[in-house]
Amino acid sequence: MSNGEGRRSKRADARRNEKTLLDAAAAVFVTSGVEAPVRDIAAKAGVGMGTIYRHFPTRADLIVAVYRHQVDACAEAGPELLASSDSPYEALRRWIDLFVDFLVTKHGLAAVLQSDNAGFETLHTSFLDTLLPVCTRLLEAAAEAGEIRADLQAYEVMRGIGNLCIGADSDPRYDARRLVGVLIAGLHA
Repeated sequence: MSNGEGRRSKRADARRNEKTLLDAAAAVFVTSGVEAPVRDIAAKAGVGMGTIYRHFPTRADLIVAVYRHQVDACAEAGPELLASSDSPYEALRRWIDLFVDFLVTKHGLAAVLQSDNAGFETLHTSFLDTLLPVCTRLLEAAAEAGEIRADLQAYEVMRGIGNLCIGADSDPRYDARRLVGVLIAGLHA
C-alpha cells in the first residue's frame, strides 16, 4: 500500500470515529442535555475523554459539531427517504420524525452559545439554508402526488414543528411528538 492509500484510510477512519463520537454526543444530549458530563459522552462513544477534547477542545465546539452533523444527516435523509419510501407523504412523515429528533437534540444550544450571538445566528442561517430546500422538495413531491395541500411553505411547516417542540424537554406531561403527528396527519389530503 502506498503512503497516499494509508493516509486516505486513516482519514476515513478518523471520519468514522468522529461520526461515532458525534452520534454518541447527540444521544447523550437527548437524554441528559447539552451540559451532560463529557465522561458520559466518552463512555457512550467507547473512547477516552482525551479523544473528545482532542477533536473538540471546548463544550461549545462539541455542541456546534453535533448540531452541524445532525443538520447534514437530516438534509441527506430527505432525498434518500423520497427514493425509498412507499409514497412522498410517507417520506415527508419520516423526514419530519428525523427533524423532530434533531430539534430535541438542539435544545440548550442557544444558552451555551449565548455569549456568541453572531455564531448562533450563523448556525441558524446555515440550518435554514440546508434544510429548507429539503423540506420544500418533500412538500412539493407530496403535493404533486395529491397527498397534501399544495399551498404549504417549508418555512411555515418547519416553524410550526419547531414551535410544537419548544418546552418538550422540560415538561414530562407534554408530548411534542404526538402533536407533531397530529399536525402531519392534518397535512394529508
